[in-house]
Amino acid sequence: MDFPSAYAHGFARVAACTVPTSIADPITNADTLIEQLRGCHDDAVAVAAFPEMCLTGYAIDDLVLQDTVLDAVLVALDRVVAATSDLLPLVVVGAPLRKGHRVYNCAVVVHRGRILGVAPKAYLPTYREFYDKRYFAAGDDQSGEWITLGDKQIPFGPDLVFDATDVRGLAVHVEVCEDMWVPVPPSSLAALAGATVLLNISGSPITVGRENDRRMLAQAQSSRCLAAYVYAAAGQGESTTDLSWDGMTMVYEGGRLLAAGERFPDGARRTVADVDLDRLRQDRQRDGSLDDNARTYDDRVGTLRTIPFTLDAPTRDIGLRRPVDRFPFVPDDPARLAQDCYEAWNIQVSGLMQRLRAIRQPKIVIGVSGGLDSTHALIIAARTMDRLGRPRSDVLAYTMPGFATSDETKANAIALADQLGVTFSELDIRPAATQMLRDLGHPAGRGEPVYDVTFENVQAGLRYDYLFRIANHEGGIVLGTGDLSELALGWCTYGVGDQMSHYNVNAGIPKTLIQHVIRWVVSSEQFEPAVESTLSSILTTEISPELVPAAEGARPQSTQAVIGPYELQDFTLFHVLRYGFAPSKIAFLALHAWSDVARGEWPTGYPEGDRTAYDLGQIRHWLEVFLERFFGFSQFKRSALPNGPKVVAGGALSPRGDWRAPSDGNATVWLEELRRNVPDA
Repeated sequence: MDFPSAYAHGFARVAACTVPTSIADPITNADTLIEQLRGCHDDAVAVAAFPEMCLTGYAIDDLVLQDTVLDAVLVALDRVVAATSDLLPLVVVGAPLRKGHRVYNCAVVVHRGRILGVAPKAYLPTYREFYDKRYFAAGDDQSGEWITLGDKQIPFGPDLVFDATDVRGLAVHVEVCEDMWVPVPPSSLAALAGATVLLNISGSPITVGRENDRRMLAQAQSSRCLAAYVYAAAGQGESTTDLSWDGMTMVYEGGRLLAAGERFPDGARRTVADVDLDRLRQDRQRDGSLDDNARTYDDRVGTLRTIPFTLDAPTRDIGLRRPVDRFPFVPDDPARLAQDCYEAWNIQVSGLMQRLRAIRQPKIVIGVSGGLDSTHALIIAARTMDRLGRPRSDVLAYTMPGFATSDETKANAIALADQLGVTFSELDIRPAATQMLRDLGHPAGRGEPVYDVTFENVQAGLRYDYLFRIANHEGGIVLGTGDLSELALGWCTYGVGDQMSHYNVNAGIPKTLIQHVIRWVVSSEQFEPAVESTLSSILTTEISPELVPAAEGARPQSTQAVIGPYELQDFTLFHVLRYGFAPSKIAFLALHAWSDVARGEWPTGYPEGDRTAYDLGQIRHWLEVFLERFFGFSQFKRSALPNGPKVVAGGALSPRGDWRAPSDGNATVWLEELRRNVPDA
């Protein structure tokens, strides 16, 4: 594998281009277009789309029926075709072409000095400012047809899918302007037939509000078709007799905007983005509804024609032209982040409310440590009681200091419980833990500093043993606190430990999102000011299980030193769980997301001092740790998960929901792929 190459990791670079138009002057327009094509080639673009009628201009009215113009189009088209002979991109050019007795508004698809096919505009607008039917024949009935250009017979129709034989998943369909505004666009059938990159070359004059309409349609089409949607509109140079033009360009992928160009530009512009073909392919593998829909329309879908071509994509490092979120569970956009936090919070609260209603309103028993997860679960429990009209004293919170509990976390737990008004108790587990270690014949039972997994799990297990018995005694249920990230890494004690509870509100939320939900709770003033002050203090606390005593002057036990930085491990979790990406691709994405602190966006409120960069060696190391833990030996813990709500669209690990896997699996193929394809540094 050529690890630095984006094409090696399932990406294809696309360009939505807009160019100045010389009215009814195909030769000049061809030269302008060729100059941009060479730029696309130098930019390693696989697919380049130019606007509707870009060889003549869209707004030339009756001039489009003049033989002089139509003859010049053929000369200009030959010029473009010849120029592409040594260029990389699959090129889509808008031009009027004669066929039979009529003229069609066409998208001409060219690659490596050859016209591969011609897609006519299927639907012709003849309303308000549009008068297409005055000039053109509709192409909706042209499936299966051919057109003669020079001495060649070329496939002609809206039924053409251009499939790259050497780039997995790159299958291109073209429609023209109005075609995306109808209830069933040609691209919908093309997507059902396998097209992953849908192009729209457009004239589309601009009026107030139309930009938003175009975005809405492109976003929706890319989302429902599980495809990329590339849009290029006419701009500078088009006739402004009665209209104006904005040269809008944009690229959507699966409902997400990858890139958008400057509107009303002066001169040529191209909007370039790397489309993730693997992501689209994986989505389609998971979403059987697309194939079910194709079966419904088999009489139409089955007639689409596939035109093969060989791209011969570059293998060098071309960078990556798309945003890669450092925190895929946490949006960079402040408004979207606030919305996600609001929804996550209410998903968890409403889930717990329903569970309590369903089992006759028991009390809630929870262990609180002063750390992020138990803090989050505690404030959810308190808000749940508020919503149910019950006193917060029905939440029974226990802090259970062990051999390494710090004064800071204990003080935070006590302060938070007091400020919330829940029922609070301290239960020191050290005497019972010492007795158990002594009974086991463990050296720590004799006071020796042997801090192994038994030493740790005796404490973790005793805490939950007490909580379950307290729940029996008090008529309550044990509320789990462990989060999605810990479940992924198996960082929990199985059975009578933090892996188990009667209901776990945190099971569906990753560690990297929890801290932002807590920040949102503070900023949106969900609780009293004193509570918010303590929550802010807890956000700065080192993540630690606090099970192993630290030597004098040494740092306390660190979870992330053992299992890796949660920010990196959550990045991997998202791409494994949501998309099923190969380890090498995850490493490639992580390198682009995390190698430079200054590159890309950080979520609102993320502390400057916590902003970190990782090199490829670090990424590879922690990815290997993730693969070993996730695929190798922790599934049995997830196979016996208690109930808890799914929170994020990235996925959940419940065996009854998003993730079903054998408990006796292994990580061999993932580790081999990583070691084979990802350099050490």
